[in-house]
Amino acid sequence: MRSAALILGLAGAPVAASGQDGPLIPVPSGQPVRFFEVIRDATGTGGLTYRFRFVAPEIAREGGSVDFQTAAADMDHLCNEYALARISNLGPQPKQVIVSLADRETEFGAATPEATQFFEAYRIADGVCVWEGF
Repeated sequence: MRSAALILGLAGAPVAASGQDGPLIPVPSGQPVRFFEVIRDATGTGGLTYRFRFVAPEIAREGGSVDFQTAAADMDHLCNEYALARISNLGPQPKQVIVSLADRETEFGAATPEATQFFEAYRIADGVCVWEGF
């Protein structure tokens, strides 16, 4: 069983950002999700790690309608259908992909206690994202 976690990560520079006005990305839950940024210069526990960050307002503690289990399925989908398609265009292949959802844009590595944030880690095996529990 997966458990919710807050992102408090390491510093890293974003590669691209579309912000809260970017196009919606379809996910299994149907919640509105937008790409925020990908960070690729902060090494994770296993080496090169790409962090795909998304804004998903419906995971908010107050007023949100999406729980962690539902969001976890969306993160699996985002890894397989969004991140994998873009990794080959970003440079060296990562050892790990982290997908995160936040109810608002946050600065990577900065504590934002008012934000709700979920994340999942994956390794890539045989062309698919394989969930790795923390």
